[in-house]
Amino acid sequence: MRIIVIGAGVLGVTTAWYLRREGHDVTVVDRATRAGEETSFANGGLLHASHAEPWNAPGILWQLLRWIGREDSPLLLRPGQIPYLLGWGTGFVRNSTRSRFERHTRVNAALAVYSLQLLRELRRDTRIRYDDAQNGILKVFDDPAALDKALHASKVTAPLGVRHSVLDTPQTVALEPALEESRDQLIGSIYYPDDESGDARLFTERLAALATDAGVTFQFGCNVERLRLEGGRVKAVETATGPLEADSYVIAAGNDSKRLARQVGVRLPIYPVKGYSATLPLEGWRNPPQIPIIDDARKVVVTLLGGRIRLAGTAEFAGYDDSLQTRRAATVLRQASGRFPSLGQHAERHEPTYWAGLRPMTMDGPPILGPSPVPNLFLNAGPGHLGWTFACGCSRIVADVISGKTPELELEGLGLHRFQSW
Repeated sequence: MRIIVIGAGVLGVTTAWYLRREGHDVTVVDRATRAGEETSFANGGLLHASHAEPWNAPGILWQLLRWIGREDSPLLLRPGQIPYLLGWGTGFVRNSTRSRFERHTRVNAALAVYSLQLLRELRRDTRIRYDDAQNGILKVFDDPAALDKALHASKVTAPLGVRHSVLDTPQTVALEPALEESRDQLIGSIYYPDDESGDARLFTERLAALATDAGVTFQFGCNVERLRLEGGRVKAVETATGPLEADSYVIAAGNDSKRLARQVGVRLPIYPVKGYSATLPLEGWRNPPQIPIIDDARKVVVTLLGGRIRLAGTAEFAGYDDSLQTRRAATVLRQASGRFPSLGQHAERHEPTYWAGLRPMTMDGPPILGPSPVPNLFLNAGPGHLGWTFACGCSRIVADVISGKTPELELEGLGLHRFQSW
């Protein structure tokens, strides 16, 4: 079968990989000049089933209202976006009840566990490397109530295979000595031994190269202007250089997925949520953490990626504005330096590279996978902050559906049909 995949981010490239393994003739088109240039470019680098909760936790509405316009807040709602959030935002808040939040957390966690399993298989089969590390992830806490809340979430996902250990302060510092710097703040941590880390952009680039060797065609600098519908099916994708035709099509275009699907009458409840990262060279930081850190109090992550330090955090509701706001990006570095004062000193000697990217987020949390109402159009969209973690799992599911196979993971809670009443 001839298949066109729209999007060469981590989801699009992994989709192409699994489709090609099933014997399909696959072409990937993307407006960028190479793979992994947009949302996959400089994220936090975490691969974590442990942090699978959607962002619309109970109480999210009051947090959003409290932080409106506050540039230093971890969750920022731009006032000008309020009119555009009435539909999606209502669904986002409606899905923040305790029962829905926990249900969607379980859906995400099951997908994340499955995806990490596939990633390990892919790494074993291809020997692909991407500044990856298998050291687990450590989530640290300064507040007992926050630790209890996170422990409850971990107990929800534990039956799905998300192992965890609760550590007190001495045990936390013993496991990660770099935390000695802020020992007096710590009250404990949760360690997730099966989580990993790695550079999503590097993975995407290298898997694209492997896919090319396997016979996948990539057309970069090729912007898909619209989908042409004939007889109730997608006939072609229209680009600036002419139409491209196939038997089936996959939308894996990140934040552009909503626009493309709307052209053929398919509504995707996706909204872009901006995140920021800062990257510094590792050389010269004498005592960096060897285990990736999720700092609950400061809402930042600290990850080593080869010879670099990646810091990431914040969520900003600013629509499709992907501009880099230096003050917001610098907040990520400042917050991480609160945990590791020596990092702040290190940053004074090395100019950080800041980045901003838009996470395509559904209003309930899990991504949208599989069939659409258009018979030959399939979806791999809306992974939110877990796109890197979900990539292999989402893409294998979509490839199985297109190939007429029963996915190993049920589509319950992951298909577009769950939004029928939206």
